[in-house]
Amino acid sequence: MEYLDFELPIKELEDQLDKCEIIGQESNVDVSTTCKQIEKKLEETKRKIYKNLTAWQRVQLSRHPNRPYTMDHIHALCGDSFLELFGDRNFKDDKAMVGGLGKIDGQSFMIVGQQKGYNTKTRQYRNFGMANPEGYRKALRLMKMAEERGQGEAIARNIFEMVRLKTPIIAVIVGEGASGGALGIGVGDRVYMMENTWYSVISPESCSSILWKSWEYKEQAADALKLTSSDMKKQKLVDDIIPEPLGGAHYDRETTFKTVQQYIMKGYNELKDLSTAELVAQRMDKYSKMGEFNE
Repeated sequence: MEYLDFELPIKELEDQLDKCEIIGQESNVDVSTTCKQIEKKLEETKRKIYKNLTAWQRVQLSRHPNRPYTMDHIHALCGDSFLELFGDRNFKDDKAMVGGLGKIDGQSFMIVGQQKGYNTKTRQYRNFGMANPEGYRKALRLMKMAEERGQGEAIARNIFEMVRLKTPIIAVIVGEGASGGALGIGVGDRVYMMENTWYSVISPESCSSILWKSWEYKEQAADALKLTSSDMKKQKLVDDIIPEPLGGAHYDRETTFKTVQQYIMKGYNELKDLSTAELVAQRMDKYSKMGEFNE
């Protein structure tokens, strides 16, 4: 397990606990009381740290190298039923955008998402999760199955078409929802954010670079952007927050995947009986109301 800077007190206690347990196993000394005391302090420290995370710390958690990405969720939720589909039928296949057919709880879904890599080689293969125009065309092709080169046009076209799609759309932000690219596959009847993710028109680093001409102010930018799941829920830009295990999704992947599955099925059950006209009308009404304010 890799630890972030603010998690180092947790690492120290976990190391102490490991040493305590080893001593107990390799000697006749009863260290059970000491181990329990360390376990108690460890739990208290975890709760204290993760209960008071700053916006920047949540950004760091969303980027944790052990965090499950889109394909991890897909394989956990769909198992062997997932059939990946490739290509935009125009230019080429975009490895940063993945998608295909899969079953969750016996119900068929068309699943589309952006995929990062786990190391230098796979990150280059996946273009660090940054989709090109052919990626958005591929995503749109797949979404249209459930029912051009130029980045702005490709994203705008997806948003335009997704608003009118005649099938329920459930979007889940599992890591970083960055820039207009996230909106290119994020127009949903239900949009859920996992607890330690972020969703914004710009990354904290890029925002800092524009406003302060330096990346040094990325933490202030993260706070100012109001990009956390709680901020987005408060502004009614997402429908709900998917809770994560204490410490983040990577601490308990099995629980994480089960929780995501529950929210997907919850959203599906809320939408499945709507007529096509009701579905599209509600979606248009939902996005038309975003950004409304009273003077």
